[in-house]
Amino acid sequence: MKNILIISGHTDMDDSVANKTIMSILEEKLPECRTVYLDRLYTHKPIDVEAEQQNLMWADVIVLQFPVFWFSMPSLMHRWMEEVFLHGFSHGSTGDKLKGKTLVLSYTTGAPADCMNWDDFFHFVRGACQFTGMNYGGTVHTGSVSYNLRQDSEQLEAILQSATAHADKLIALLQA
Repeated sequence: MKNILIISGHTDMDDSVANKTIMSILEEKLPECRTVYLDRLYTHKPIDVEAEQQNLMWADVIVLQFPVFWFSMPSLMHRWMEEVFLHGFSHGSTGDKLKGKTLVLSYTTGAPADCMNWDDFFHFVRGACQFTGMNYGGTVHTGSVSYNLRQDSEQLEAILQSATAHADKLIALLQA
């Protein structure tokens, strides 16, 4: 089995329905994976660059799991990438520690999945893969899981079903 590292970039997992459900299912069905919850570790603290780089070196597959905030990944996840993917580690003449690893994007949106081509917003990730020598492993995306919908019990159930289907798709991708 591949070493799978899942980085949760939600900024407040306690206030999540979809991402919390996805992460819970992943941890249950992939107990050998390693998870990092950025909100639990680094919301108001410096990022432990050495520990995060060790996690990345351990991994064969890196999953970035996050909700889309204003057409991008959350600022906490972006800060994590900026501080951990350093010259000499992930890129540069001696920066080959991510080479050959696979990067998978797993994200949710409050907007409907078909309202736009969401993958276009994350073209920089493909560039990051090329720049660091990682392989782009694909995307799993689920829309219409806005926190605004969770007040209605039927809509909450739909969010939970969508999140479960999302986790199952991601697991299938990771096990392929």
